[in-house]
Amino acid sequence: MLTGSCHCGGAKWTLKGDPGSITACNCTLCRRYGALWAYDYEDERITLTGETASYSRDRRDRSSLEILFCPTCGCVLSWRGLRLDKEGRRRMAVNVRLAPPDAVCDLPIDHFDGLDTFEDLPSTGKCVRDLWF
Repeated sequence: MLTGSCHCGGAKWTLKGDPGSITACNCTLCRRYGALWAYDYEDERITLTGETASYSRDRRDRSSLEILFCPTCGCVLSWRGLRLDKEGRRRMAVNVRLAPPDAVCDLPIDHFDGLDTFEDLPSTGKCVRDLWF
């Protein structure tokens, strides 16, 4: 189980089980936040606790996700899909940069082109440690 928390400790996430590879995305939001994402579904393997605020683009009819962050210290905790999938589940990802470094440093990084093609990019063989230190 992985856990992460914002800087002030007011908001936290938990991810049960193997997080798999971590995603670095180059979309207009992720590149600004510098987040690294681990995925699952809301209230399945991922749970959030504490108060959060959210941001989504003004055109909510076209937005597909919202960013959840701590309203006190501003740390980005996760993103959450705005629409349910066919099974009624909500896709979600947590920002592993909020986890203790030794718990995530060896997780492999996948790169995703969220800016142009919406496709996975070739692996570089790097892990979280390579992007932190």
